[in-house]
Amino acid sequence: MEIKLPTLGENILSASISYWFVKEGDSVKKDVDIVEVSTDKASFNVPSEVEGTVKQILAKEGDIVEVGQTIAIIE
Repeated sequence: MEIKLPTLGENILSASISYWFVKEGDSVKKDVDIVEVSTDKASFNVPSEVEGTVKQILAKEGDIVEVGQTIAIIE
């Protein structure tokens, strides 16, 4: 399953990847935070939408990603 940057708030179109709590190969549970993202106004933790294994991280720390952009793949 593709994990996408969710809508973070009105008029927020992108965010920076601050910190990954997981790495490729890690097992994750649904609703557990996997990444912290930040905007110029606030930081947000993004939880996994599914249980599984992190297959690929597509956005590295420091990258700017747009809302709806795939940032990781969990299988």
